[in-house]
Amino acid sequence: MAGVPCWDWLLPVLRMLSHRKQIPAASERSSLRRCLSTVDLVALGAGSTLGAGVYILAGEVAKTSSGPSIALSFLIAAAVSALAGLCYAEFGARVPLAGSAYLYSYVTVGELWAFIAGWNLLLSYVIGTASVARAWSATFDQLLGKKMGRFLGAHAAMSSAGLAEHPDAFAAGLVVLLAGVLSFGVKESTTVNKVFTALNVLVLLFVTLSGFIKGDLSNWKLREDDLPWAAGNQSVADNTTGAFGVGGFMPYGFSGTLAGASTCFYAFVGFDCIATTGEEVRNPQRSIPMGIILSLLICFLAYFGVSAALTLMMPYYLLDTMSPLPVAFEYIGWSSAKHAVAVGSLCALTTSLLGSMFPMPRILYAMARDGLLFKPLAKVSRRQCPVVATLVSGGVAALLALLFDLKALVDMMSIGTLLAYSLVAGCVLLLRYRPGSSTEDTRAGKVSAVQLWWDHLVHPPSHPTPRSSSAVAWALTAIAALLCAVSWVSTAGLQCLCAGGAWCITALALPLLGILVAALLIWRQPQSRERASFMVPCLPFLPLLSITINSILMAWLSAGTWLRYLLWMAIGFLIYFGYGIRHSAESHQPEGAASWEAMGSAAREVSLEPCGTVQCPSASGQ
Repeated sequence: MAGVPCWDWLLPVLRMLSHRKQIPAASERSSLRRCLSTVDLVALGAGSTLGAGVYILAGEVAKTSSGPSIALSFLIAAAVSALAGLCYAEFGARVPLAGSAYLYSYVTVGELWAFIAGWNLLLSYVIGTASVARAWSATFDQLLGKKMGRFLGAHAAMSSAGLAEHPDAFAAGLVVLLAGVLSFGVKESTTVNKVFTALNVLVLLFVTLSGFIKGDLSNWKLREDDLPWAAGNQSVADNTTGAFGVGGFMPYGFSGTLAGASTCFYAFVGFDCIATTGEEVRNPQRSIPMGIILSLLICFLAYFGVSAALTLMMPYYLLDTMSPLPVAFEYIGWSSAKHAVAVGSLCALTTSLLGSMFPMPRILYAMARDGLLFKPLAKVSRRQCPVVATLVSGGVAALLALLFDLKALVDMMSIGTLLAYSLVAGCVLLLRYRPGSSTEDTRAGKVSAVQLWWDHLVHPPSHPTPRSSSAVAWALTAIAALLCAVSWVSTAGLQCLCAGGAWCITALALPLLGILVAALLIWRQPQSRERASFMVPCLPFLPLLSITINSILMAWLSAGTWLRYLLWMAIGFLIYFGYGIRHSAESHQPEGAASWEAMGSAAREVSLEPCGTVQCPSASGQ
């Protein structure tokens, strides 16, 4: 028909963007060395998560937000992190390949979302590596009396915007050194990680026991009269709350405990590095779920114990926000214990640095192997290690650590990590409600969207069908859109909500009601009968709760952070549409190659090479 634009050219593009990864399930070969045990994974996850935050964060949050109830803040933060951890654990049991959220998105929602997830993970890991390296350098310099900083500041000062005050050669050298260790072999690098993690845990155990031995329970029962007042700011005559709250176990109220939990949440970031080891674990279906859950449990116990001990050793309002543990030990008369704290802090920074550097080349390797990034990054050494990806990622992180001021970039890590968590939670939902490859709808003909929703809410089918799976996908899309509205109202209209404004409450209640209806629609749909060695309980509510919390946390980040993040994504899209979309291995798959639609407990260890010349049976035929 004349005058009507032809959209036929768009369909092949959309098909390319929605390619799902086809995984051969017959082969058990891998280009990487399968040598890691469950203990290796637990040490990797715990070491990556138990960074310097345990030595600094507890003092800052206890003094300014939570008081002694920081132990509850860590409990709440651990529960929220466990929601994401459960989703990662299920996918780790179902898809034993390198790639983490990138791979999970690829096999579930398609190539474009997979690239977004992978590009976000690279952002998180490269900035995390550089920032931890600078923190290691600063801590070591502090032990030396800041001699390095003064020397470099006097002889190599930099005054350009965005650059650091002086180049941090020590941090850059440390990254290069650890990149060399990682490129030598996965077993060797995990052995180094286990040693430093064990030392870190022993120091934290010493801190916890010291606090319980020398602590005073009265520090959790302070009265308001015991607290100092902020000079020139508030007074007793004003009849207002003091600068340090009202005393007791929750001096800042339950809202302060929640505020502390939102900060403590980021202390649990790091366990997802376990999910990148799928091709290097001897028994990934069992070890990855156990590694994730046990590492989160160990981290919670460490954070809980240290924060409780810290607030027992001295009143929370006297805590030092920069070095709380040394000051606390001086307060109880154990000044010599600060040397043990210094050793533990350096061990924690070392394991955190290894935890940031370990998954980075594996994401690069997985994306390059699939053709979305440059092929040389997929080269594997004779020791079965992604050596090129390791050295390139280490070089980029070393350059960042050497020259740049990372304070403005650290919040970008949060966006990348939270978005990856949300994608994995959404992929778990889509996967669990996906029909088998032979399932067909019993009803034919086109149905309106409203009719589709109503039929599947009132009369859902007895087993998953393409139509029930489509209803879940549309409901999840609607939830994502409504969460954007909820996040915007909860941030932009916070003062109005606190004041009880009617329009603000209505603007928040309506999207929440829509989310509830969509969640009920998903809940009513039949789940796949395929089983895995670990499965997320309470579907769909736990993954949806994880997505909701992640969305709200992302909304609280600053506009400047979002602008820098969008710039990073623009660079990524240039690479994808300029190179990746044309070199994607999935776009060159032979017709009829089996897609891993039904990933159950029979999932096998699979080959890294894309299925090309050999015939690949479907997973259901295993």
